[in-house]
Amino acid sequence: MESRTGASMRPPRDLLRARGIRPRKSMGQHFLTDPNVGALIVRRAQLEPDDVVLEIGAGLGALTLPLAAQVKHVLAVESDSKIATLLGNELLAAGVCNVTILERDILQCDIKALAERSNASLKVVGNLPYHISSQVLIHLIRFRKVVDAAFLMFQKEVAERLMAKPGSKRYGRLSVLIQYYAKIYPLISVAASAFFPKPKVDSQVVGIAFRHPVSFQAADENLFFQIVRAAFGKRRKTLKNALLGGNLGFGNERVSAALELAGIDSRRRAETLSVKDFVTLSNLL
Repeated sequence: MESRTGASMRPPRDLLRARGIRPRKSMGQHFLTDPNVGALIVRRAQLEPDDVVLEIGAGLGALTLPLAAQVKHVLAVESDSKIATLLGNELLAAGVCNVTILERDILQCDIKALAERSNASLKVVGNLPYHISSQVLIHLIRFRKVVDAAFLMFQKEVAERLMAKPGSKRYGRLSVLIQYYAKIYPLISVAASAFFPKPKVDSQVVGIAFRHPVSFQAADENLFFQIVRAAFGKRRKTLKNALLGGNLGFGNERVSAALELAGIDSRRRAETLSVKDFVTLSNLL
């Protein structure tokens, strides 16, 4: 039986100064300083004792420690070698034995292979670097068949885009992409003051439950996303004109017929269409 602990992290500012390490802006490093926030995220995620968790951007253990106390095993991904070493020391000092540190870039990780080695579907938790958050999300979608759910911290504005509904200013291509594959919901808001160094914006943790299968299946997902990209690429144009100007290879007659069959007014704009509307239009085209 692997040991677990409720040990708390030491302040990131103190740990970094003691080793002469400065947070790297190029890597989007903002370390969570409030252990209560980390513990609350883990509680809200409602993780089970038998879960295997893939943690993205483990940092100095603000989430790693409460995760280790709650689940069977944590695969902690950290791309900064100096930070990974510090994290290893903190886990050792706390007597934590159920964490494996993976010193690598999450975008280069074969998540399917990690799940197979763990002999389990994964749950993903992470404080994502702002500059690659959308890329990480797309990477997880690619491996969604071995990921049961994800609980991820985004810049507040990005989280709002992910959860946006049709007709809102935030609703766009990224909203349609994630809502096609998953149900997404708010988990906890985190103030900028909870990090070191302090970012310029607040954050939001969201829960993502992947749909198996998706609610509305596109016959050709590649075409579906091309249509979504074209529609939002010209937001000020009507939907019909945006599609005709989107290099999709469809002529006026075909686009007009598909819109009519779908019951979609050609004068509408992309942000008024639901995910189901886009799937229907894609399938007709």
